Amino acid sequence: MLRIIALLLLIPLFDIMLLVALATGALVQVPPLLLIALVVLTALVGMLLVRAEGRATLQTIQQKLATGEVPTNELIDGGLLIAAGAFFLTPGLVTDFVGLLLAVPVTRYPIRAATRRWVVRPYIDAKTGGFASGQVYVGGFPDEEGDPAAGQAGSGGSGPTDGGFDPTDATDVDFEDSDSS
Repeated sequence: MLRIIALLLLIPLFDIMLLVALATGALVQVPPLLLIALVVLTALVGMLLVRAEGRATLQTIQQKLATGEVPTNELIDGGLLIAAGAFFLTPGLVTDFVGLLLAVPVTRYPIRAATRRWVVRPYIDAKTGGFASGQVYVGGFPDEEGDPAAGQAGSGGSGPTDGGFDPTDATDVDFEDSDSS
C-alpha cells in the first residue's frame, strides 16, 4: 500500500519535471502558451472520455442489476474511471496519460484484472478469513502438530484417541438414538 502511495506522489513530480523540461527547452522547445493549451486540451478531452465511459458503465451496471447479476467488473471499472477523472483534473501531461490509460477500455481491462487480483481479492480474503474466495483451511487446526493434510489435529491418527465423539463418524441414526434416551 505504501508503494502505491509513493507511486501516486511521484506522478506529479514527473509531471513537473516534464513541464519544466518542455518549457525550458531541455528536451524540445515548446512555447509556454502552447504548452498550457496542450495541458488544458488533454484534460478537457479526457474528461469527455471519462464522462462517456462512465455513462456506458452505469448502463451496464443497471442492466446487470435488472437481470439479477452482480456487476463486479463494472463496479471496478467505475472506480478506475473515478481515478481517471482525478488524474485528468490534475494539470500535467503525465497525469493525463495515466488518466487516458484508465479511461480507455482497451487498457482499462488489464488494469481491472490486475486490480482484482492484487487489490480486491487480498482485501476480501483478509476481511472474510478466506471464505469469499474459497481459500479456507479445512484440515483441522493448522498450528497443531501432526499431519494437517490428513485432517486430524494432534497425533495425526485416524480417529479420536480419547474415546470422545467424532463428528465425521456421526450418522442420522446416531442422532436419533441419542435423542430417544
